[in-house]
Amino acid sequence: MTFVVAEIGVNWDGDFALLEKMMSAARKAGCDAVKFQAFNEDIVKAHPESARLMSSAVTSQNIERIDKLARDKGIEWFATPMYLDAVKLLDPYVKRFKVREFDGRKIIRNEPSELFENISKTKKEIIISSEESPKNSSHYQNPNIRWLYCVPKYPCTLSEIDFSSLSDFDGYSNHHPHFIAPLTAAILGAGIIEVHVTMDKSKSYIDNNVSFDFNELENMIQLIKKSESIKK
Repeated sequence: MTFVVAEIGVNWDGDFALLEKMMSAARKAGCDAVKFQAFNEDIVKAHPESARLMSSAVTSQNIERIDKLARDKGIEWFATPMYLDAVKLLDPYVKRFKVREFDGRKIIRNEPSELFENISKTKKEIIISSEESPKNSSHYQNPNIRWLYCVPKYPCTLSEIDFSSLSDFDGYSNHHPHFIAPLTAAILGAGIIEVHVTMDKSKSYIDNNVSFDFNELENMIQLIKKSESIKK
């Protein structure tokens, strides 16, 4: 069965009432997990909306509340650590970690990565996004790693997605504005599908240009399930 992840990311704006609705909607739509991002001020200081971004980052001040809300809603959550101390922060709460495409390049190219080393020490599953094939990585056969094909462009066009390369990966991380892209990936055998989600596409949430609302998400998941039943 396809493991579907709703990337809430920075689209909850630090608003816990909104986050509760998003977690409930993700569970109702049929998602297996929701995902967040753990970054610090140094990482986002050059962004014009750095303060807004920091309000949605997983931090020591909000992690227990995020964890409790997810447990109350009955849905798994995990996050992308972008700095070393974030791994230690997240470890007591999550079953798995996500590595963003930016950091995944080092792993793919067999370059030293202290962040990856710290995550690996947890012995938990690591989901790594990459546009490059991981087949030449020394970590390709690591049983704790799941590789996601990802075009790191917000948004990308359908023609920029090389679906023929999916066979090198375990799943697909989406940045295309229509769910035809992740649906195609699932039909072609992607075992993990990660998509950005938003509660309202008319608002100014930072990742809205690559996000699906929950009606679109539910439609996508239903079509994925139908394709799975046909394969049987």
